[in-house]
Amino acid sequence: MSATTGLPGQSHEAVALPATVDQPGLFDEGELRSAATHLGYRGPVACAAAGITYRQLDYWARTGLVEPSIRPAAGSGTQRLYSFRDILTLRIVKRLIDTGVSLPNIRSAVRHLEERGGEDLARITLMSDGATIYECRSADEVVDLVRGGQGVFGIAVGRVWQEVEGSLASLPGERSDGEAESGLRDELAPRRAARHASA
Repeated sequence: MSATTGLPGQSHEAVALPATVDQPGLFDEGELRSAATHLGYRGPVACAAAGITYRQLDYWARTGLVEPSIRPAAGSGTQRLYSFRDILTLRIVKRLIDTGVSLPNIRSAVRHLEERGGEDLARITLMSDGATIYECRSADEVVDLVRGGQGVFGIAVGRVWQEVEGSLASLPGERSDGEAESGLRDELAPRRAARHASA
């Protein structure tokens, strides 16, 4: 367990918990599919999948909190293109803000999360007391934080991963080479392509 942000000199009141605490959903053992690295999503799609406004998205990109990793805005007329991981980070940031974590602490947590690999990232739970954000890798670490009065809420990154994946399944994406690709699969597209190729 590691604290990713914090305020010096904080003290917490201990909370007594039963010896065994079941934390369903904090450490999802289900299979996580690898995020498509060839797909990107425009701003409005990223907003819909992350549950944020376009104004938030724009502000966070301009201030460097979460920048689009596929295609940044490069002047008038260009559109940002966000990766799956960018959208995952956007959704986590939104949840942290909703629970009252300060923007400087969120910035520090985002930098910490950027250092994690995809599979590694999906296996952690972020716990916070509103001031400090802790990274937990097991239910025992969560229990230790709560017993110490430090964990008030948790964000299972693997669960957020699945939510973003589900949201993006029905939204249009773009291949990184600029070709449009819809989250909805056209079952007849391969037949049409074969027919056009043979004609």
